Amino acid sequence: MTWTIPNILSVLRVVAAPCVALAFAVFDRPDADRIALLIFACAALTDYFDGQLARSLGQESAFGKMLDPVADKAMVSIALALLVALFEMHWSILVPAAIIMLREVLISGLREYLGNVKLDVTRLAKWKTTLQMFAVGMLLAYGAVRPIEGAEPRNPILSDMLFYVSVGLGAIGTLVLWTATWFTIITGWDYFRKGLAYIRDGEAAVAEGAPRTAAPESPAREPGE
Repeated sequence: MTWTIPNILSVLRVVAAPCVALAFAVFDRPDADRIALLIFACAALTDYFDGQLARSLGQESAFGKMLDPVADKAMVSIALALLVALFEMHWSILVPAAIIMLREVLISGLREYLGNVKLDVTRLAKWKTTLQMFAVGMLLAYGAVRPIEGAEPRNPILSDMLFYVSVGLGAIGTLVLWTATWFTIITGWDYFRKGLAYIRDGEAAVAEGAPRTAAPESPAREPGE
């Protein structure tokens, strides 16, 4: 593996994923919310820049293509599990989080089974990842700006403003999370539909006594799968 700038950014994104949750083990709220939001936002930005840098600098690598989607899935999955806990298992967060994480496990298993069969990443799948990260950011921001319940505010007017801002952030984040969930279901079904065609061909080949055939190239490991 070559330690290029894009690869370093991808590695940092993997490291940042658990740090979002660890912030709540080290700091009290709302400081933990603010630190987690800062870490997640910085890591999400690297998701854009590492791909841009890899293409502009001619530093695309097999390691980077492998690690980039892994880092995305780690960030989103850990952050969603954290949000489920922060929102006290509320169904509006729990249900989409469970669907998204189930989809990621199923698609990872499908790709593992297909081996070197290439399933192209669609534009809708890339939008899915973008929406997931945006939703997580909004929901983390909800806790970061929300006034502490029961505490006497120094500035009641500012406290009231922050309360309504937090409510808006929470509503937007939840709406976008459900939108991302629909994208997750649609793209997941699309991958399974394409993958099942290869699986049927493989079963037919085995039934006829021939080895399962596969495309000669490695699977596409692009962000947003």
